[in-house]
Amino acid sequence: MGLNMKEKLLQKIKDREIVVGVVGLGYVGLPLAVEKAKAGFKTIGFDVQAEKVRMVNEGHNYIGDVVNEDLKALVDSGMIRATSDFSFVKDVDFIAICVPTPLDVHQQPDISYVKNSSIEIAKHLTKETMVVLESTTYPGTTEELLKPILEEGSGLVCGEDFYLGFSPERVDPGNLVYKTKNTPKVVGAVGKDATEVIAAMYRAVLDGEVYEVSSPAVAEMEKILENTYRNINIGLVNELAMLCERMNISLWEVIDAAKTKPYGFQAFYPGPGLGGHCIPLDPYYLSWKAREYGFHTSMIESSMVINDKMPEYTVSRAAGVLNKQKKALNGSRVLVLGVAYKNNIDDYRESPALDVIEILKDRGAETDFYDPWIPKYKRGGEWHEGIEGISPEVIGSYDLILLATAHDAYDYEMIQEHAKAIFDTRNGFKNVSNRENIELL
Repeated sequence: MGLNMKEKLLQKIKDREIVVGVVGLGYVGLPLAVEKAKAGFKTIGFDVQAEKVRMVNEGHNYIGDVVNEDLKALVDSGMIRATSDFSFVKDVDFIAICVPTPLDVHQQPDISYVKNSSIEIAKHLTKETMVVLESTTYPGTTEELLKPILEEGSGLVCGEDFYLGFSPERVDPGNLVYKTKNTPKVVGAVGKDATEVIAAMYRAVLDGEVYEVSSPAVAEMEKILENTYRNINIGLVNELAMLCERMNISLWEVIDAAKTKPYGFQAFYPGPGLGGHCIPLDPYYLSWKAREYGFHTSMIESSMVINDKMPEYTVSRAAGVLNKQKKALNGSRVLVLGVAYKNNIDDYRESPALDVIEILKDRGAETDFYDPWIPKYKRGGEWHEGIEGISPEVIGSYDLILLATAHDAYDYEMIQEHAKAIFDTRNGFKNVSNRENIELL
């Protein structure tokens, strides 16, 4: 009697005979593709953007968490190639879907990338293939959306002919300790066999623990919990920042004192708003899905309201700093330092700094930005260019320096010495002793 699907796939994983497909070669997909290939699995990257396909095939890296030499060596050795042709799905045994899941103009989940990718995969899906969604989404997506599309488009049956699961990405751009390779992974699939085989595939590639859960929905909700947890706690400290400003108390000092407690407290910090590809978006996915069940996620929605108004609050505080200099925001020259959503990375997705700049300009401030990681950014179909660099003369020519992202590359002592006024939303100037021209969020 021949081997069944589970036994065949487990053997192919063990023998490194699995061909991997990764759909979406962005911040999640490219590092995953590189790790799969480094582990000895031939990998095909799929992306609708011809430029990304070209760069990968030339061995040119564009993602911070990928080592340039690794990608070049893998391309040269034939372990990785990229294409926009989904017909090559027929050649793969494992497919990871790593496409964006943004919000639309109504702040509702835009799962069109997931849907369209699934339709294309279904056309070429073959028996004994594992399909795993990694894109952050609402609980139920894998079984309610993907499963019917894949079954109807391929004529195959989930669980009998192919395995389907969800394993949320946990990419933290700029994290020097945890990368794709060593971050623990959660896997939930349709059926125990699917869970076992998909988990085995990740274990063959990653150093981090692979934790199995009972269903895709549990894994989908787990990812939402991770990021909603941060959203709520950041909302708490942002609200306290507003209160502490009125009470003339430094919240930063309060947090430093609180985090001396070795249990029961984790430090979160205020800022000009939330950024990145997960934390600002995930709560909207959950609250949208919750309404289907007649349930309102009141605590989550409250934190979203607070966090969403932080750019506006930041500009109001900036106007107050200028007011102390007997200057109006309208007509003042403001330099925003940093447009990345966190320090020491080149990622500006959902960055609150972009909202801050827009509001400053709407209020009549002559606003420029400087970010050593991001010379220009695109928003609303337009490119916005930053200034080329900062010097004592440049810093001194502005009425206000607003620190929106605390990159290590800034010379904080020089900036403090030559700035007329500084509004520090990230406590980046914490080690500068002379604080007479610095106001903290």
